[in-house]
Amino acid sequence: MPRGRQDSNPFADEDSYNPFSSPGHVSSENSRLKPLPPEPVDYNRDGTVEIPLDSSKDLKKKEMELQAKENELNKREQELKRKEDAIARAGIVLEEKNWPPLYPIIHHDIPNEIPVHLQKLQYVAFSTYLGLILCLVWNFVAVTVAWSNGKGVQIWLLAIIYIVSGVPGAYVCWYRPLYRAMRTDSALKFGWFFLTYVFHIAFCCLATIAPPIIFKGNSLTGILPAVDLFSYSTLVGVFYFVGCVFFAIESLTSIWVIQQVYLYFRGSGKAAEMKREATRTMAAAL
Repeated sequence: MPRGRQDSNPFADEDSYNPFSSPGHVSSENSRLKPLPPEPVDYNRDGTVEIPLDSSKDLKKKEMELQAKENELNKREQELKRKEDAIARAGIVLEEKNWPPLYPIIHHDIPNEIPVHLQKLQYVAFSTYLGLILCLVWNFVAVTVAWSNGKGVQIWLLAIIYIVSGVPGAYVCWYRPLYRAMRTDSALKFGWFFLTYVFHIAFCCLATIAPPIIFKGNSLTGILPAVDLFSYSTLVGVFYFVGCVFFAIESLTSIWVIQQVYLYFRGSGKAAEMKREATRTMAAAL
């Protein structure tokens, strides 16, 4: 084939670069390798991280404050313990109101504070206190019925006085002393109970009969006014008769309670102890 008619190699790349060719044949147009631009740095190498550090003086001050608070708490704890020990030695019991459950107004915890062998007697004594409340409330209802039937306002006012003075008076005068006597086994508290409970029994017996002493006895629902009022009004007579039964049951139960308490009082030797304490008190007073 003639040389002039030789075609160029179709597989040859005009722009290819032969690394084995001499440096003189390399042109600036064929050299396509260019250096990469520097990557930007988005953080500051010269920046510093600020970490707040308390000085040794501040740390020492906070340590002293914490130590002072701890000492104060320890002092208060020791003072509270000292008071509790003093109260325990004196036999004083902190009474938290827990009865009745819906609206506590008194402290009452027979299962946890009264000895087991005295709990039954204490429950019966408590039933006499509740029985007295029932008697006085029913007495007020019966007297109100009698007043509405024309028996005068004086007996109604007396019935109110019986409730207002009798309910808290009975608790303060004889039930709470008995409760504390059973709990602490104090002879003097037993003596105070006997003294006041006798008046309670006397009032209940008086109310059961209701002699015509004050306003013909109509201020109390006894047997005498019940019989008298039957001829006046059957309804009033029935109310008074029921009240008489309530007072009679209260009287009999109260007599049983004072007998049982006295038997325990004598059997436990508290009678002699009360005499010695009374003699010692009188000698100190003289």
